[in-house]
Amino acid sequence: MSVGHGMSGGQRRRALSAGLAAATVLTTVLTVWLSVQLYGQHEAEQRRQDILAAARQSALNFTSLDYRHYDRDSGNVLKGATGDFRDQFAGQTKELTELVAQNKSVSEGQVLEAGITRSDERSARVLVVADSKVTNTAVPKGEARTYRLQLDLVLVDGRWLTSDVEFVG
Repeated sequence: MSVGHGMSGGQRRRALSAGLAAATVLTTVLTVWLSVQLYGQHEAEQRRQDILAAARQSALNFTSLDYRHYDRDSGNVLKGATGDFRDQFAGQTKELTELVAQNKSVSEGQVLEAGITRSDERSARVLVVADSKVTNTAVPKGEARTYRLQLDLVLVDGRWLTSDVEFVG
């Protein structure tokens, strides 16, 4: 038995038009839904990349300090900091400036790995492994140091800033 058997030509055209309209609506709804899903995935990936970039830069700034440019280097740490971490680091800057100058300390950091342990739209926790070569008056030829850092970041005015740093493991 064929579809439309017993239907007039006009009824068949209306049924076909209704079917095409339903298919069009369904296709449009599916397209919109998929677009929203893709946009959400893109936003999440962009946020992830932004968080990792900020954490890597913060760890690099924190592990790269030179007594000859300490004002600039400590300023770089503070530019990427907020909250208690910023306050604590700023409060120690004068003391640290004298200490690194006295010891002629130079630390050249390098971030090896970074991974997000948790994140949402406004905050994140990132674990970072960084190496640095440290030279000073006690170790003029330098020594290698490895740091495992846990950085907490928050989104402030569109920028991911470090709100806490802990040495872990």
